[in-house]
Amino acid sequence: MSRFYKIALGVFILLIAFLTYLEAIEPTPINWYPSYAKQDKIPLGTYVFYENWKASNTDNFKEINIPPFEYLSDSASIENGTYFFLNNYVNFDEDELNKLLNWVEKGNTAFIASDVFGEHFLDTLNLETKPYNKKIENEISFIPKTELDLVNPNFSQDGPFEVPHEFSSIYFSKIDTLKTTILGTVKYDDDTISEPQINFIENEFGEGKIVLHSTPEAFGNYFMLKNNNFKYAENVLAYIDQDQPIYWDNYYKTGKAQPTSLLYIIMQNKPFKWAYYLMIIASVLFIIFEGKRKQRAIPVVKPLKNQSYEYTQTIADLYLEKKQVDELTKKRIQHFKEYIRTEMKLDPDKKGDEFYPILADKTENSIDFIKELFENIEAVENKKATAQDYENISKGIHKFKYANARKTKNIV
Repeated sequence: MSRFYKIALGVFILLIAFLTYLEAIEPTPINWYPSYAKQDKIPLGTYVFYENWKASNTDNFKEINIPPFEYLSDSASIENGTYFFLNNYVNFDEDELNKLLNWVEKGNTAFIASDVFGEHFLDTLNLETKPYNKKIENEISFIPKTELDLVNPNFSQDGPFEVPHEFSSIYFSKIDTLKTTILGTVKYDDDTISEPQINFIENEFGEGKIVLHSTPEAFGNYFMLKNNNFKYAENVLAYIDQDQPIYWDNYYKTGKAQPTSLLYIIMQNKPFKWAYYLMIIASVLFIIFEGKRKQRAIPVVKPLKNQSYEYTQTIADLYLEKKQVDELTKKRIQHFKEYIRTEMKLDPDKKGDEFYPILADKTENSIDFIKELFENIEAVENKKATAQDYENISKGIHKFKYANARKTKNIV
């Protein structure tokens, strides 16, 4: 790796470490997701409201995890009570609404706290809702201060209750005065509207009643934990018969969906999330730089096998097969003499008085053995060799010592 790449890699790693540090010290932003789920402890979760209400009414508290249409299909077997809906959006289809209204007509209560109730539902009760927006120089903004209050004078000493955050506020702009009772109001910090608006009503329906609340944020954790705002929820629940079963709806909840991603837990935890990102970055860098540093594997090439012996054996077999013993014998003698001539630097065809002593000294063979070997060779050369002659010559040449000859090869 060149010096430039090392410096660039170091700068990149320092940059990643600095960004990680900045992310680590940054405060976690508040999650304003409108969950309204019982297990969520975020500002718009209902953990505080749900746990306190259930703890005070354990015997009559029942949770419903299926659609109301399915649960109310066998309404004859369901005890009279209150079906409690709390979410930012509750919109029944026609069949489900009819099931719910038929159940209410029999003397039951449907309590719905939501920003949106559904057009068909509002038409059935002859109601209309309207979002409150404050206009500032042709722009629309949220109201910075909102107060909730109840109409019943028995609760007036506890209110009004300030909403400590900006929320889009919905109120009932039209009601059926013959069947509707106003239970609570919402007041906005706006000079253009001095009168409080209706946000909490009770509507008679058959032998039962439908209670509607257009500010579901009042049951969220953020509102409940501010000052004495929990008393507002207590006063609202006073309009529900606590001696009868309470059917808490878990189906119409924005936060009910369970995570399907395998990385959900990692991504929800900041240390896990950054550890995951760093692992991916480190893996990519390792692949890039490690792949450049190492050479491609060099294949092992096996050397060619020395098959001289096999070749010689094959040639010998050919001579034997054709019964050319004489030629094979002559070749064997010729090859032996060529060795003496090239390696020992002696001429086997012109043997002087010193030939045998010198050859014996170089090869550590006895002089008598060498003389006998060459006498047999001369005898065979002067006649047609037989198989016995070939055998005798081969044995003699085979017994001839070559080791010392190889040591003296570079001396002579």
